[in-house]
Amino acid sequence: MRLICLLVLVCANGWAFGQKISGAVIDQQNDPLPGAYVTNISKGIHAHTDEIGRFHLEAVKLGDTLSVSYVGYKTQQVIVSDWDKKIEIELTEKVVELSELTVTPDLNAIQALTKIDLNTAPVTSSQQVLRSIPGLMIGQHAGGGKAEQIFLRGFDIDHGTDFNMTVDGMPVNMVSHAHGQGYSDLHFLIPELIQDINFGKGPYDGSKGNFTTAGYANIRTKSSLDASSIQVEGGQFNSFRTVGLFNLLDEKKQSAYLATEYSLSDGPFESSQNFNRFNVMGKYNTQVGEDRIGLQFSHFTSGWTASGQIPQRAVESGQITRFGAIDDTEGGSTSRSNLKLDFIKTIDDHSFISNQLYYGVYDFELYSNFTFFLEDPINGDQIRQKESRQILMATSEWNRSFDLGSHESFLKIGGSIRNDEVNDVELSHTANRITTLEQIQLGDINEANLSAYAQWDVEFGKWLLSPMVRYDYFKFNYDDRLTGTQYFESQGIASPKLNVLYNHSKNLQLYFKSGFGFHSNDSRAITTGQTDIILPRAFGYDVGFILKPTSKSFLNLAFWSLDLEQELVYVGDAGIVERSGQTRRYGVDVSYRYQLTPWLFFNQDVNYTHARSVDDPEGQNYVPLAPGLTASGGLGVARSQGFYGGIRYRYMADRPANEDNSIVATGYTVVDMNVGYQVKNYTFGVNIENLLNTEWNETQFATESRMQNEPASVEEIHFTPGTPFSLRAFVKIKF
Repeated sequence: MRLICLLVLVCANGWAFGQKISGAVIDQQNDPLPGAYVTNISKGIHAHTDEIGRFHLEAVKLGDTLSVSYVGYKTQQVIVSDWDKKIEIELTEKVVELSELTVTPDLNAIQALTKIDLNTAPVTSSQQVLRSIPGLMIGQHAGGGKAEQIFLRGFDIDHGTDFNMTVDGMPVNMVSHAHGQGYSDLHFLIPELIQDINFGKGPYDGSKGNFTTAGYANIRTKSSLDASSIQVEGGQFNSFRTVGLFNLLDEKKQSAYLATEYSLSDGPFESSQNFNRFNVMGKYNTQVGEDRIGLQFSHFTSGWTASGQIPQRAVESGQITRFGAIDDTEGGSTSRSNLKLDFIKTIDDHSFISNQLYYGVYDFELYSNFTFFLEDPINGDQIRQKESRQILMATSEWNRSFDLGSHESFLKIGGSIRNDEVNDVELSHTANRITTLEQIQLGDINEANLSAYAQWDVEFGKWLLSPMVRYDYFKFNYDDRLTGTQYFESQGIASPKLNVLYNHSKNLQLYFKSGFGFHSNDSRAITTGQTDIILPRAFGYDVGFILKPTSKSFLNLAFWSLDLEQELVYVGDAGIVERSGQTRRYGVDVSYRYQLTPWLFFNQDVNYTHARSVDDPEGQNYVPLAPGLTASGGLGVARSQGFYGGIRYRYMADRPANEDNSIVATGYTVVDMNVGYQVKNYTFGVNIENLLNTEWNETQFATESRMQNEPASVEEIHFTPGTPFSLRAFVKIKF
């Protein structure tokens, strides 16, 4: 009798107070949707899905209604009818509706910006990938085959020194690279495969290590395809591109696809760029019980000729045009192969382990001439930078959620080991890409990085506290083959971080983010004693808010500051380290998105930075090429069928090119446009770069150079001209 009474009480308690339920949110291809927002409408209790799409909700009664939303997908409501059955909710893609968007109460709420932009203005080129990140600007200055120059938060990041980049967790930044520290070439990425971009500004994420000072980005590619397609496009300057996406396997528990891309272009320069690029990528994913296994491979190769950076005086005197060259034998070639294995092991309803094993092979050869005849008035100053690299990396991360009444706590503990074996790292003086006049540097590098981190997210009512700590240990080896000397060095660094959120409502989040970060220096500089600071430390903080002022708008405002212990940059072009001392940057970022109609979207980003050297006197303390004011924005038409398109601008103000601001890099405003029409399985479109045919300089440097037969050297702006009006048309067929 007592047992019966006890069972009755338990059942009554469940009916009165509800029980805990578990579930998963997936898309139509059975891929998990991390970060989906799940709300019990009856009680206002919320949860968001973890990295494998799972969620847990407390105090749920039979008959309660759950609302599930995710940017770019139709919001779905589900009525709870069974406590014991795990709920699986499948969302359907649709044109984004900002009225359905909520400010999620987690650290990554800002990701909504890129999700909105990718849904309303899809990426159409590899260069446009990084421009999808609010406040980030890029520039190309070597014939289209070299990695883009990056600008963010007052940093001229060169090719990646202070910005951590990954694709599906695979490292993009190259340590101790022949051309420059942190060199990041994203051209192995096929833009049509991009699923989303997880980004952050500042050194506030414990899972991100080396180069995460100005920020980071992880680009996630699609796990599966909804259909196969072939796209062909062509345009001015003998440009041609074709993309093939082939859906090989599309089942509930497994999927596979193959993608290819081939590009050609002569460019707008008087000397043809002879640019070519080939990409191939494949993915296979399967689900075994609750576990997921993924295999991914890709190969990329590219070659080009460049007209290089030209001196302003040569253009003004009429010696060459803006698209001419002093040395048109610059250029290079590069290739990269990637192989990655993913294994996500589900331990129980509250925990899982994510594992990744990566192997990469990379080759690079670049010919440049920045000073013309300054050092060698007879043969010229052309240099060759070359390397062959193998990368082996393994990562593992344990995730666990804990119940704290109506809220949850999340614990994340992870680690990684990466080893770069770089052979034949070369810097040589050459002539016409044929003759080697002198080997300046030649050696082999072996660099290892072992890391561990922990993150604990705890909710206290509307507050979220997220302390983190990270530790990195580096081992640097350099074998100088010109002198026969071997060098060794090692060092570790701890990076604590603290983030605090106040989630006022589904429409407002206040946040404070703070933390230490770092970027490593080049192994050659560290081991040969060119610098006494191996791992320059950065400290920064953000204070800001995310707000939905109206149901159809989204606003982010952040005030931030970042101090860098010492801006040590290894200059691969000269084989030396440039020291600029301690620097301080602070500024404000504003991002706004607004949906004017069901199909018309407006976006605007404005970023202001004050960047100065701390150690130098006033007036001599400008940080060269640091962008002070940048902006981008536009209008986009997003529809599932019929006409779509958009018009966007990007702006960069004048900025100092040297320490005393006596040489100025001229700013620019460039407008791009795209328009297309979708009908059934066919898409026709046109992409236009530089719609107004603006005369602008894409990249600029204050350089001392000497042209042939000049009596003396001159320091002034050297630039690569930006693309003039350029039109490309395409047709795409799905099948």
